[in-house]
Amino acid sequence: MFPDVRTFAGRAPIVNIANLLARAARSYPDNPASSSGSTVWANYAQLMKKVATMAAAFRDSLGLVPGDRIALGMTNCPQYLEVRYAAWCAGLIAVPMNAKLHSSEFSYLLADSGARVVFATPGLMAAVAPLLDELPDLDRVIEIGSADYEALGNGARQIEIYPSRPDDVAWLFYTSGTTGRPKGVMISHRNLLCAAQSYFTDVDLIGPRDCIVHAAPMSHGSGIYDCPHVLKAANQVTPESGRFDPEEVFSLCKHWGGVSMFLAPTMVHRLVVHARDSLSARESDHAFDVSGLKTVVYGGGPMYVADIREALRVLGPRFVQIYGMGEVPMTITALSREHIGDSEHPRYLERLASVGIAQSPVEVVVADEQDRPLPAGEIGEILVRGDVVAQGYWRNPEASAALLRNGWSHTGDLGSFDEDGFLTLRDRSKDMIISGGTNIYPREVEEVLIHHPAVAEVSVVGRAGSEWGEEVVAFVVPRSESAVTKESLNAFCLERIARFKRPRHYRFVESLPKNNYGKILKTELRDMLAAEGVEQAGHEADG
Repeated sequence: MFPDVRTFAGRAPIVNIANLLARAARSYPDNPASSSGSTVWANYAQLMKKVATMAAAFRDSLGLVPGDRIALGMTNCPQYLEVRYAAWCAGLIAVPMNAKLHSSEFSYLLADSGARVVFATPGLMAAVAPLLDELPDLDRVIEIGSADYEALGNGARQIEIYPSRPDDVAWLFYTSGTTGRPKGVMISHRNLLCAAQSYFTDVDLIGPRDCIVHAAPMSHGSGIYDCPHVLKAANQVTPESGRFDPEEVFSLCKHWGGVSMFLAPTMVHRLVVHARDSLSARESDHAFDVSGLKTVVYGGGPMYVADIREALRVLGPRFVQIYGMGEVPMTITALSREHIGDSEHPRYLERLASVGIAQSPVEVVVADEQDRPLPAGEIGEILVRGDVVAQGYWRNPEASAALLRNGWSHTGDLGSFDEDGFLTLRDRSKDMIISGGTNIYPREVEEVLIHHPAVAEVSVVGRAGSEWGEEVVAFVVPRSESAVTKESLNAFCLERIARFKRPRHYRFVESLPKNNYGKILKTELRDMLAAEGVEQAGHEADG
């Protein structure tokens, strides 16, 4: 009915993540595998057949060979699973791309990865299709739902799952560092399998009648969590809207039941507000049914204690927190449902403010500048090692060596352990801004603004915001001979980077605070914002 897994002599053990799909299709062929809203898109037998057929077409029609890269410029939709598992079945590397990126940012990711084919949802074709003429490695741009796309899944030939080695790259996830240049994290089949298995020991249990609602982007953490749900033959549900809408999410919970989802803290806040408003509009708390919501896993940004306590009050004990990063996908620490619910513990509030304890497949330490472990209570850099740690950055040996020096993955985050092994994040040494659960790197924004002819110097920092968690603020020193306005800077940014990265606020200053070595003191800039308050009259960018 569909290809089986075979043993290939002379190769390392087969750990292709597509085997999870084949396993589910054998054991639960009739289970819903993917759904759009409340409508089943395909059961597991159908999805496996489609994947094997598309994988053959990748080889025969597109001329792709194992190790080639294909990029996914897609919003959440059922085809996301088809393309990605077909890529893995064919031995290819999937390159997920944030659907909110600017065309120039898509261009960089495609050029750096050397992707030969891009699959794009209709709304992103205008940003991606023109790149076909600019990038020499790019052969095809295929629109999801087009005749070309449908032809890939309607062929007569199917292929068996490619016998990937454990350390073969499966997922090339682009993140950014302090330099502002995106780097491709090489996540292997072993990494994904390890992350999937740790979900059951450290995050939550999944049954074959459960489902995950992909309300957050599948190009990021929610997409990593499709693997444990496929392993258990659970349903993958994408909202028909293709985005996060609290009312739609609760409707899907009621329809499907057994719903899990991964959300950024800002999304959790919106979910709670919607539920609270719905409850207050009814005669009793029982009139708003949230029983179909099983688990909300949150991460990707700071969750304030007051917010998680309110979420527990409104939605009940349905929450688990995880801490991870692209280089250690979703699998550094976890704050379990039990710990979040243990309100009688004498250090309960401290634990709520933490990110939990080390997940089972990793070793986590807080270390000094020489990578020597520090005792409980002392602050240092968070280091991680284990089978879930990615093997480095794509075609960037220098950055890989810096990341993985002394056998540890260096997170760049600062934290401290308590005596019970609970890790609390203290700061982000890379000055990263997290807005709406998405990472924004100040240097990337600075490198755009500094090219504006009226800008002499610029420094970008984040500050707390009520809607998105953090907002981007740019401190700008204008050139003396030039006039500069927030409108011109905003337009300049929107031509070069994604809208969500451009500053929300501008502060025009005569100079930037610096130390004796000329380094800009961002801590002082943040202190200035804290002292001046939220309102920056006359300096706010248009929304």
